Amino acid sequence: MSDPRSLIPSVDSIVAAEAAADVVARFGRARVVHAVRAAVDAVRAGLSGSGGGPEPHEDMTDPAIYLDRARRALEHAEVPSLRHVINATGVVLHTNLGRAPLAEDAVRAMRDVAGRYTNLEFDLDSGVRGSRYVHCVSLLTDLTGAEDALVVNNAAAALVLALNTFGQGRGVAVSRGELVEIGGGFRIPEMLERAGARLVEVGSTNRTRVGDYVEVVEAGEVAAVLKVHRSNFRITGFTEEASVGELSALCRTHGLPLVHDLGSGLLIDAGALGLPEEPRAVDSLRAGSDIVVVSGDKLMGATQAGVILGRGAHVARMRKNPLCRALRVDKVTLAGLEATLRLYGDPARVVRTVPTLAMLSADKEALESRARALAEALEHAGIRAEVVATAGAVGGGTYPGVELASWGVEMRHSAGADALAAALRQGDLPVIGRIVDDGLRLDVRTVLPGQDEALVQCVLEAWRRAG
Repeated sequence: MSDPRSLIPSVDSIVAAEAAADVVARFGRARVVHAVRAAVDAVRAGLSGSGGGPEPHEDMTDPAIYLDRARRALEHAEVPSLRHVINATGVVLHTNLGRAPLAEDAVRAMRDVAGRYTNLEFDLDSGVRGSRYVHCVSLLTDLTGAEDALVVNNAAAALVLALNTFGQGRGVAVSRGELVEIGGGFRIPEMLERAGARLVEVGSTNRTRVGDYVEVVEAGEVAAVLKVHRSNFRITGFTEEASVGELSALCRTHGLPLVHDLGSGLLIDAGALGLPEEPRAVDSLRAGSDIVVVSGDKLMGATQAGVILGRGAHVARMRKNPLCRALRVDKVTLAGLEATLRLYGDPARVVRTVPTLAMLSADKEALESRARALAEALEHAGIRAEVVATAGAVGGGTYPGVELASWGVEMRHSAGADALAAALRQGDLPVIGRIVDDGLRLDVRTVLPGQDEALVQCVLEAWRRAG
């Protein structure tokens, strides 16, 4: 019997076949040739006994065998690495899922500048070179009461810039209770070191008084004081910490800057979101902080950015630091941040239009109604779904221990919750839920408006794929 591999057509003949015309038109000849060659090699290897050969009934001389493999490979290669997913976890600021989804105004603003030239660094009044650092400043100062503001690429970058500007080659005092890990394995002591500053620990893990700072300040050991808001964990019980006001008085007496790493970027009263009080930049500045660092993509609900707020002279020094250029943001980020900040001019409107704030303040009855509608749609399609009261989280390293009472649906597949969760992740529009006991739970709080119908379709498709 002759070697079946001799029946495999040449790559050129496959690409020249009439059936290849549509594939070539879609992907281009060079890419199709490469994909067909890989398909031919796979079939040849399969016939050699390593798997992947054609089905027994297939005609190996048929170009369609190889073209179909090539087309599927090319389609798979075109799926973006960074993709839109449906967040049904109930965690609003889910770091792994990109944190804050943006308001429509922000998306429009980013789209508007992305494909066009802009006045990013051009002064339209004078007709000469301008600075990208002027954008968003007036909005940020109006909203927070800061004298000046600076935007860099994230809050960690903002903190590094502050530490490098005020503490390079010198000591920076930090409470032992505030030597936190901010996420991704990065810790405050390591960031201090990379910024060129020397860590001077004061106090203890659970109790640090202003007197602990006085000792190192009066000894001339430090060039700045750093206060870190413990936003991603809580210390309770026998505790004490020096307030911003106390530290501000100490720093001013000795001519040192007080840097407050605040984190979350909350700009409105937490009560409007039904959340416990959380320190805001405006509060920290009023209490005497010289520099306050917050995130744009957490409770502010804007683009990923590190927002630096504070005294004009201090911000000016940071702006002149050569490291600032390495940490700068692009026009698209600035456009999204600016559009989001403009929404804060109307406190009632901002809660409705910034998705993060809308999800956090969502009405429980409305959430229950959505969950019941989702369950009804699934039941109508033959999938048993139980409506359940559940609890989500704010996320993003904010409000540790605070649960968001919510509603969702829970399903149990014969193949198991893991199989259903995997099938949902592998769909054209991935859905991320939570496995609770032996069921898969979808919390509707974080399913964005307009996604409910798509979510039903995604579940139906995943249900079939799970087996």
